[in-house]
Amino acid sequence: MKVITSRENLRHYRSMLLTEGGTVGFVPTMGALHQGHLSLLDAAALVSDHVIVSIFVNPTQFNDPNDLRNYPRNLEKDLALLAGQGKTAAVFAPEVEDIYPEPDLRRFDFGPLEKVMEGAHRPGHFNGVAQVVSKLFNIVEPHKAFFGEKDFQQLAVIRQLVLQEQSKIEIVPCPIIRESDGLAMSSRNVLLSVEERLHAAHISGILFKARELRRTMKVDLLTEWVVRQLNNDPFLKVEYFQIVDDKTLMPVDSWTQSGGKQGCVAVKIGKVRLIDNIKFD
Repeated sequence: MKVITSRENLRHYRSMLLTEGGTVGFVPTMGALHQGHLSLLDAAALVSDHVIVSIFVNPTQFNDPNDLRNYPRNLEKDLALLAGQGKTAAVFAPEVEDIYPEPDLRRFDFGPLEKVMEGAHRPGHFNGVAQVVSKLFNIVEPHKAFFGEKDFQQLAVIRQLVLQEQSKIEIVPCPIIRESDGLAMSSRNVLLSVEERLHAAHISGILFKARELRRTMKVDLLTEWVVRQLNNDPFLKVEYFQIVDDKTLMPVDSWTQSGGKQGCVAVKIGKVRLIDNIKFD
């Protein structure tokens, strides 16, 4: 496994990999890797000849400086985990100056996709995501890129980014990986105290129960129920819970509306913010 820190060296290495043809699968991450990330590598390795992973904490997608400052970082541990799995050809771990040699002033417009849920609570977040993903795509030039469905809204935005840039990169969604108690795996989980970690499992438990109640409760009543149940836990504070169309991300008001429906939630536990989502079949 080769560790590369500059864009020029990454492009050169990619050219060497593809001397005899083949495909590149790309897994972009911000590090603090866990089994959820490794599941993306498994998916990439199944359909790609070479897998490249990036580890880069992107400053432009953080609207809260404290969140950026506190985001977990452990490059040595991440590299050991990737080497142990044995499915990564190269790790691209650049410095901020290499990705942003000058300020990125681009402004993307994803319409309603970026204005609800995460977009409403984290102004500028998805513009920062689009900035870094478009740069990484340009550097790595993958055939396929793999993203977890835990970041459901981000996945929709990245699909739109690919359409807008008329890119041929295939975006491959991968299912949420959960802990044994149901908590969605997240790099931020390591920031939870022991007690907070116990209460964090209630998030998925209530989402699973909501999926059962869908058959007997209207959308608005179920939404109120989920928020109430989460806020009844003194450790949890709901930022939002919305049941949305799984393509447009617009809120739905009836189960009879056409299209798939996704329940998306953001919850604060102390200083840690977690997101999760569930499909309503």
